[in-house]
Amino acid sequence: MAQVHLPFSLLPMVDDQESLRVDGATAREVLAELQERYPRLAGWVLDERGALRQHVALFRDGQKIEADTPLGEGDSLHVVQAISGGAPRGEGASGAGAGDGGDVELLVSTRKGLVVLRGPRGGELEVAGRCFEGQAVEGALRDPVSGAYLAAVTHGHYGPRVFRSDDVTADSEAWEQTEGLAFPEDTGAAVERIWVLQAGEAGTLWAGVAPAALFRSDDGGKSWELVRSLWDEPSRPSWEPGGGGLCLHSICPWPGDPDRLAVAVSAAGVWLTEDGCRTWQWGGEGLVPRYLPEEARAGARMLCVHHMERAPLEPEMIYMQFHGGVYRSDDAGRSWTDIAAGLPSDFGFPLAIDPRDPARAFVLPLVADVDRVTPEGRVQVWETIDRGATWRERSNGLPSEAAYLTILRQAFCGDGREPLGLYFGATSGEVFGSADGGASWRTLARRLPPVLAVRSAGAVAP
Repeated sequence: MAQVHLPFSLLPMVDDQESLRVDGATAREVLAELQERYPRLAGWVLDERGALRQHVALFRDGQKIEADTPLGEGDSLHVVQAISGGAPRGEGASGAGAGDGGDVELLVSTRKGLVVLRGPRGGELEVAGRCFEGQAVEGALRDPVSGAYLAAVTHGHYGPRVFRSDDVTADSEAWEQTEGLAFPEDTGAAVERIWVLQAGEAGTLWAGVAPAALFRSDDGGKSWELVRSLWDEPSRPSWEPGGGGLCLHSICPWPGDPDRLAVAVSAAGVWLTEDGCRTWQWGGEGLVPRYLPEEARAGARMLCVHHMERAPLEPEMIYMQFHGGVYRSDDAGRSWTDIAAGLPSDFGFPLAIDPRDPARAFVLPLVADVDRVTPEGRVQVWETIDRGATWRERSNGLPSEAAYLTILRQAFCGDGREPLGLYFGATSGEVFGSADGGASWRTLARRLPPVLAVRSAGAVAP
């Protein structure tokens, strides 16, 4: 029996006990037994495979040990946050609210917590709250059915999980950890990162993770279940990761039809279901992976999609920002047409649409491929109002000199109101907004931590 000592941050999960006596022949067995005794600890030190978290270290009587090191009677096992810990490396993550009344509420996910911005639409916004300080929040949303808020949080030492709260400004400790967003044991996998949370049809919520997989919740995000049909897709062994890893980052529900869904995987292309996730079809015809040798492009499935958005009023239409190319599909994602002509760069990560106008979409071009900053030192938003036939710059009020910003794939959104509100954040810690459909812009926040995702939570009652 070993004496286990946990770091201060984990003590609330074991009823604030600083030292516990636990049976087990090895450190791994001791920790597994401790998780059985205190279920809230599950997944924090050992992941769902039973493997020690990457940024957790174990010490026995002052000496660093491995998880399978034997423990003797009376040994002291210290669990510590390894100095390698911190937010994971790599690239960065709509609520309802129609009409012009009320204030705006933005959920700004950053490398150092979730920041809530509130204020009059078109005016100055203030920080109304901040939670999960020091942790990477990959994305957040407000459930349009329950009104609850969900946040995807990656602890630098203890890995990713989803939290839920009815009050977005509540202290981190008041958020409830949800259940089930973990791989079943037989998959041999562990969730590395939660890339996106998305509201679906019929009250369903979706989560896309790395390694590329889809989870669903049918109880407002309180619990989650792996979509096994996509995980077991026969072609999965041939899927290749993109620069940010093998991740599922875009989820496009079909308005009014909960059986139809499109998802994007970097770098395994587009996957479509029309039967409630029972079966899946690949959709990538017309996408040109210019990063591959020309002779290898025909029929290639190593397709690095960066972001996708579906046009709600014409759900057969989907817009895509690709790794070199902006595309539109008119057949629900089966085939694609390049619509990038006229843009200063066809590389970028985010993309936004006007849900009231299928012909209207917005991109934020970046310099390809290594630099990945705004071209010519100018922050530029480009708009199409004719389905990509032409583009026009809409950058009045945005930084125009020596502004080398990076905007990640989940960091650009619209609010669905009239006129359309648009919002995006940069890894420089700035957040920009337009209350007139991109005609003019203003800086809404400065000096935040690097922004990973921006989501409109809809109107806030005055």
